Amino acid sequence: MRISVTIFLTDETITPTRLARELEARGFAGLYLPEHTHIPVERVTPYPAGGELPREYGRTLDPFVALGQAAAVTESLGLGTGITLVAQHDPIDLAKQIATLDHLSGGRFTLGLGFGWNVEEADDHGVEWSTRRELVRDRMALMQALWADEPTAYEGRFGSVRASHAFPKPVQRRTLVGGAAGPKLFSHIVEYADGWLPIGGRGLSESLPVLRAAWTDAGRDPNALQVVPYAVFPNPGKLAHYADLGIEEVVVQLPPAGEGEVLKALDEYARYVGGDGGQV
Repeated sequence: MRISVTIFLTDETITPTRLARELEARGFAGLYLPEHTHIPVERVTPYPAGGELPREYGRTLDPFVALGQAAAVTESLGLGTGITLVAQHDPIDLAKQIATLDHLSGGRFTLGLGFGWNVEEADDHGVEWSTRRELVRDRMALMQALWADEPTAYEGRFGSVRASHAFPKPVQRRTLVGGAAGPKLFSHIVEYADGWLPIGGRGLSESLPVLRAAWTDAGRDPNALQVVPYAVFPNPGKLAHYADLGIEEVVVQLPPAGEGEVLKALDEYARYVGGDGGQV
């Protein structure tokens, strides 16, 4: 099983370059980074985990800039977002960012995408909350048109693009969708993604068969579905359970801390990394 990590990198934590080097040296498979452009002081939307919103949410580094730094100082470490708030981006610009990072890293990028939870943040980006899932679906289709091998036009409900020359092309084009289990989420995964990023990894014994059924009913290759439990606090029993479910990669959670604390956590998690760790 491949072991990757996620962390809220901020202006107060370990740097992307130091962390990336240490991950690759220890055999971890990849580094996934979250995204929040800003956190409005007007706190209306409750924090999904309950309680006060942690400090790091309002100090998060741009994931694409940080992952670009990580790519430059590593050779095999996988690079991913967990998650990109696609609704808050111009899709033409985002398609270029993704393709450039994947190209320059030699095909090491995974687009983990989600729909968001902070209404105020999304509203500042002009996102209509009730239609954000369809907006993401539309923007993914537009980006996929730009990534097509031949110039391809796209006309959607929320945006369009002419048939265009758009290079570089992504090498890997791996897309995982984050969110809670349910028919709506699974329909998005089946339509335009390669798999699922279930936050915390709970309830997979019940939800995985449902997703697998939807996947095969849509004519997708049963062996191609990727399920990657995300932001997991690991223990041997939990990882053994994931392995029994056929899961091949797990993303464990690091503390949003300085170098000393993060490296200590890496040393603790390193016991779960087998062999060369593999690549995302």
